[in-house]
Amino acid sequence: MTLRDAVLAALLVAPSGAFAQSPTAAPQVDVIDVWRMLRNQPPKPETGQETQERMVAAMPIIGWNPTFGLTFGAAAQIAYIAGDPGSTRISSSVSSLSYSTKNDLLLNVRFGLHSSENRWFFEGDNRVYVSGQSVYGLGASTPSSSAIDADYTFVRIHDRAYRRVRGPLYLGAGLLFDSHSSIEPDDATADVWNASPYVAYSEKHGLPLDSQQSGGLSANLLVDKRVGEIDPRHGWMVQGWYRVSFEGFFGGDSGWQLAHLEARTYLPLGPQPRANESSPGGGVPARHRLAFWTFADITTQGAAPYFDLPETVSDVYGRSARGYQQGRYRGERLAYGELEYRGMLTRNGLLGIVAFANATTVSNLEAGEKLFASYAPAGGAGLRVLFNKRSRTNLCVDFAFGKDGAKGLYFALQDAF
Repeated sequence: MTLRDAVLAALLVAPSGAFAQSPTAAPQVDVIDVWRMLRNQPPKPETGQETQERMVAAMPIIGWNPTFGLTFGAAAQIAYIAGDPGSTRISSSVSSLSYSTKNDLLLNVRFGLHSSENRWFFEGDNRVYVSGQSVYGLGASTPSSSAIDADYTFVRIHDRAYRRVRGPLYLGAGLLFDSHSSIEPDDATADVWNASPYVAYSEKHGLPLDSQQSGGLSANLLVDKRVGEIDPRHGWMVQGWYRVSFEGFFGGDSGWQLAHLEARTYLPLGPQPRANESSPGGGVPARHRLAFWTFADITTQGAAPYFDLPETVSDVYGRSARGYQQGRYRGERLAYGELEYRGMLTRNGLLGIVAFANATTVSNLEAGEKLFASYAPAGGAGLRVLFNKRSRTNLCVDFAFGKDGAKGLYFALQDAF
């Protein structure tokens, strides 16, 4: 088989058009299948034991985003099922190590692990960054010209354990630690650092300037009725937690509290292919789907350290507010919403596209700016390539743009939400 023949065989575009619906699921093809075709190897035989095997996706990463500039490194996802595939959700972890042209070193270890029969669920967001970000005033109306660059070393340990109470309902608790140390201005902005929003906010609330820590606990609630964990077919999920950070706990510099509320829902458009939804990944998705995501972070008491205030790109995988840099908009309160269209370009699921729009609003209560007084909208589109059909893991390339010239090009494993 020639290279051209292999690629054409892999694509298998439906004769009736790229967006035609079909009630019967076509055989799914992923990057691994294409690789075997290119090497003139037969498809991997199905033994019935595939659901017990670990599903590994690894790739080099190179991209550009507003926070870190040009980045390059490696990322890997490991997915597996810890029990009966018919009654146990997929567990997955995504780890990455990258370096940027801004001299940022970024290590991420994030996971969502389900025990047998989903009795327990463990979720983690752990990071070590030798990095920094631009500092802006609070609220959603700050101009891009007001940026003052800061450098720091960032360590985050956010780990939560949930116990299933009944059906899709889970209750749990978490340990949360955030540390920004060796905080200093970038050389180019050192002369205006003392007038920066970071210094003004920290001095007003009695927080140290060179290092700020937060340590605390959380109470968590989760209701998860999604079908498919990594790339949901349909269903919905709601979760919430209440964080209490204590002064002196793990070196915390202040006592403060925050409430997080979040909801996601996934809607297939048109008939769904007939497939076994108890299979890993929830079976074959509908050709066209809509996905909704909204969340709010509300500080309720005390003054959080500046870098721990609710901000853009604050979610576990850093995929919210695509188009903006981390911390571009920050405030005591934040609300976020996103709508994404997901479509298959090929019936076999190898290629897909997305189009999305999002909006963020944040407060600046000290200046009288409340939530919804101003917004930071963004939008974009992307390409999806099915890397592992059993776990439904996609390779993702997205381009996004926002107001004031904000834009970004994103490469990732797994969809944004």
